Amino acid sequence: MQQIGSVNGTPVHEHILDSGAARVSILSYGATIRDWRIDSVAEAMVLGFPDFETYLTQSRAHGVIAGRVANRTGFGRFTLDGTAHQLDVAKPPHHLHGGGEGLGKVVWEMEPDGDRAVRLTHTSPHGHMGYPGEVAFSALFELDGPRLTLTMEGQPDRRTPINLAQHNYYTLGATTGVRDHVFHAAADRFTPTDDTLLPTGEIAAVAGTRYDFRTPRSSREADPDEQGIDINMVLADGRPAEVECCTLLNPANDVRMRMWTDQPGLQVFNTWHFRFDVDHHDGLRTEGYQGFAVEPQHFPDSLNNPDWPSIIYSPDRPYKQVLGVEIARG
Repeated sequence: MQQIGSVNGTPVHEHILDSGAARVSILSYGATIRDWRIDSVAEAMVLGFPDFETYLTQSRAHGVIAGRVANRTGFGRFTLDGTAHQLDVAKPPHHLHGGGEGLGKVVWEMEPDGDRAVRLTHTSPHGHMGYPGEVAFSALFELDGPRLTLTMEGQPDRRTPINLAQHNYYTLGATTGVRDHVFHAAADRFTPTDDTLLPTGEIAAVAGTRYDFRTPRSSREADPDEQGIDINMVLADGRPAEVECCTLLNPANDVRMRMWTDQPGLQVFNTWHFRFDVDHHDGLRTEGYQGFAVEPQHFPDSLNNPDWPSIIYSPDRPYKQVLGVEIARG
């Protein structure tokens, strides 16, 4: 573990996990996956910045753990047990990724356990970003061969919403963008959105839409008009967590990402409109389609859609999510 910078006087550390088959850099800032490399491929597997200071000015949740509640909550408003709450709205009109000082923008405590595991912890105080209750969060990263397992937990002191999301943008070694990466997901439904990307409350079939990845296909095939893909996909009810939920393939180098989750949804985002005036790892600076985000989580705006799976947790019902990601050739 080494210090690589600071935020408001608080040191920021980096710890590198190395299994031989993979090498993953973790930052204490935002519990961020900064870099991911595999043997036999020189280029990075995820979007990240070589200079830490760039994360403070240019990051769009690059590699962070987003929360307390990831994704969008309509106008930052919800009611819990008869009490109305107003969350921080840093990017109007909705609350996004826990607000302007969400979990992805704070410095966590870091405790390495050799070169295969690291635990990060952070206690979010009552009222922070408008959320009720104090929550003790932890994130355990464990690297075994090419597979990274991330266990995210939250212990609240009262009833409160929690919905975390690991926010990698996967490149899989691409240097010219990800529009031709081939995606496959075990999802036959999605949650349609309005023009502000807030769910309408409907759950619709993916058949006949650009969100149908039940048969593997690329963004170029699914979305030839470049309308963009930024949507929550609904995973099959009762799907075992040990069965992979999706795959992403870079056909140029045969690198494949496989993912496992215990969450009911996947936010899928192909960064079609991204523009940056700084380089990512390996000098990458494409015009759009820089990375492909796949973020297991509960559905966006679940707080205002009571028929959807609940994201309310309590002292006797703590939060836990287990995510598995494997990146390898073939």
